Amino acid sequence: MRTILHRLLGLARARGFDAAGGGRRWEGARTVDGLNATILAGATTAARRAGWYARNNPWVATAVDSLVGNVVGAGIKPQSTHPDRAVRERLQALWLRWTDHAAPDGLADFYGLQAMAVRAMVESGESFARLRVASDAAGIPLHLELLDREQVPMDLHREIGGGARIRAGIEFDAAGRRVAYRVLSSRPGDPLGSLRMDPLRVPAADCLHLFKPLAAGQLRGITWLAPVLLRLHELDQFEDAALVKAKVAALFTGFITDPDGTAGGLSGTNTGGALTVGMEPGSLIPLPPGTDIRFSNPTEHDAYAPFVKNHLRAVAAGLGLPYELVSGDLEGVTYSSIRAGLIEFRRRVEQLQHNVVVHLFCRPVWERFVRLAVLTGDLPARDFDRNPNAYLGCEWLPPKFDYVDPMKDVQAEIMAIGAGLKSRSQAISERGYDAEQVDAEIAADRERADGLGLSFGQAASLQQKEAADG
Repeated sequence: MRTILHRLLGLARARGFDAAGGGRRWEGARTVDGLNATILAGATTAARRAGWYARNNPWVATAVDSLVGNVVGAGIKPQSTHPDRAVRERLQALWLRWTDHAAPDGLADFYGLQAMAVRAMVESGESFARLRVASDAAGIPLHLELLDREQVPMDLHREIGGGARIRAGIEFDAAGRRVAYRVLSSRPGDPLGSLRMDPLRVPAADCLHLFKPLAAGQLRGITWLAPVLLRLHELDQFEDAALVKAKVAALFTGFITDPDGTAGGLSGTNTGGALTVGMEPGSLIPLPPGTDIRFSNPTEHDAYAPFVKNHLRAVAAGLGLPYELVSGDLEGVTYSSIRAGLIEFRRRVEQLQHNVVVHLFCRPVWERFVRLAVLTGDLPARDFDRNPNAYLGCEWLPPKFDYVDPMKDVQAEIMAIGAGLKSRSQAISERGYDAEQVDAEIAADRERADGLGLSFGQAASLQQKEAADG
């Protein structure tokens, strides 16, 4: 056995990975020892820097808005899957009434809170929300309170006993399950916040933690701008230097020279050692004997535009966005290129919608909403205890992406439905609508049109054809 192990070790050394090798070529290379250790050490600093750039850098502001707009749009909306149509309709009516009162401060509805939570996740790496039962709420007594990431202290670590522990403000039981969060009443450093600085224990069932997990066992999130923050900082410095250079060059119109030093005083106003000589269109200005004038001809930075464009491409790639969405530059874009880029981008968006936003944020809200609707009697459900999954079942419908070529895409969808490759319900759901509601609206429209003697679409074409044949 030892001989076999020695031979295997010898083969490993002889045929090692270049990526794990050493030598001069790998001098200065960096490695990541542990994701949690890296996040605990620098996530707060990175999040604060990302927040500054998201509010002061136009490219970052556009990128964040684009991510939020594509992931959330007008809202990721629920559609009950209960087998009884009456129950589904009752749930949808209660939900629509509640969404306008979801925020305790009334500044946004539930879908606005979705957008704010996703924005915080992009900028800061994570966002928190607390589910609270509000006795003064209209309809279902549920409020969704968004929290700042710093209200859950990153530096709070403690052993509770019996195998339970607190890591980065999150309480775990002996089995490693999240059971509670330690939440401050206000953001540290907020001058209008509460003076109470001891964190409150909030059960995990009442707290939503939205972040994009990168590895198993990850505790907290990292800003999505982390791969590009340094590049953005250097790009800002380069643009500032280029702007200052252009401004200084524009200040100098010309320089008066006196090679012999015999010209004496020059005409004009001397203010603080700077000679001011005014020039008007068509004017001739006499110069003292022995002087000459040379006009400034500053050199331009020919590589400015390609340099900025290359950096913005790297920023877009680091954020998982097409370059055109970050820069707004559509020069040289073709139908095929923009379609290929958007298809790949939309795959990533769909993954974020269903694997992150729906799983960590939307599902717990729906479950708490349904349970409160049953408890308050707004939703009659005598069999809820026997079969809660029937009431809690739900499909989340994200907003439909706009077509690049509407005619071709709609024709392809019609062909897929006609060939039996997809159903109308699936096609309608993919657009972010409820198939039953759409069918009811179509039937109501047809009934109203028939009552008024109106005809549209295929019916109108058939009537025109019959009139022409007759």
